[in-house]
Amino acid sequence: MVGEPGGPSDEVVVVGGGVIGLTTAIVLAEGGRRVRVWTREPAERSTSAVAGGLWWPYRIEPDALVGEWALDSLAVYEDLAARPDETGVRMVEGVHGETRLDALGPWAARVPGLRVADAGEYPGTALWARLPLIDMSTHLPWLRERLLTAGGAVEERAVTDLAAVDAPVVVNCTGLGARDLVPDPGVHPVRGQLVVVENPGITTWLTSVDRASQSSTYFLPQPGGLLLGGTAEEDAWSLTPDPAVAERIVARCAALRPEIAGARVLEHRVGLRPARHAVRLERAELPDGRVLVHNYGHGGAGVTVAWGCARAAATLACPAA
Repeated sequence: MVGEPGGPSDEVVVVGGGVIGLTTAIVLAEGGRRVRVWTREPAERSTSAVAGGLWWPYRIEPDALVGEWALDSLAVYEDLAARPDETGVRMVEGVHGETRLDALGPWAARVPGLRVADAGEYPGTALWARLPLIDMSTHLPWLRERLLTAGGAVEERAVTDLAAVDAPVVVNCTGLGARDLVPDPGVHPVRGQLVVVENPGITTWLTSVDRASQSSTYFLPQPGGLLLGGTAEEDAWSLTPDPAVAERIVARCAALRPEIAGARVLEHRVGLRPARHAVRLERAELPDGRVLVHNYGHGGAGVTVAWGCARAAATLACPAA
């Protein structure tokens, strides 16, 4: 039984220090719980650090819950965008190509300003929106500092057995690591490759997704450069950038904005999205009866639903949080 906030049995350990783990820990800590984050590596080396950072519920289930999680998170990011240099969050205009309003869930009607793009904005079916674009190189350290300010702690330590974590409440936010740790063989990687180039003056984002293939086209203007993507390779584990894939990414983006063709390449990035047939967000028990909450399987939409899932997970872990 979890005690009153600040009591002796009130400690929570959140396993996993990416965006899902940090936001969950923040909600718990700001709710009065004593929180430690155990993470194998710092947030700057997590999968979250490679994320493009555009808010949009993409390739994530279950539909019935994702909309509310995403909208909860959208409201948080809209507030954080008032301090972009501090939080890394900006509201940026852009276009989702090959996307129709009637193909989206009920959540879309509650996204401020979302509308059909006109012919001058995109040569085809598309939606225009002004959405949060999050620079993860700034946002992740900011999340960590917010947690520390709330009295939480971050410890770099590997976890090989959830039952061995010494706290009355354990929250599992391990992403792809849940495949072995739970174990949950339904968790699998969806490999994404990005190319970062010097921005030739592009101030809006664009996505163009081919849902019948493992490739997509998008560019996202971030402070450190223009992020070009991308790929969605199921069950691919390699973290080594593929030069041929990188060339195709640049070519697809340049077909939409020719000035990208001559942009100097700054960096290549690869991330493994922690995918699952649906997000696992539920309360369970460890073998000795202690509380265990799972919060993993967000695929490439972890940033999009982070705050909504964090609040749900915190409620499951400590109902009074």
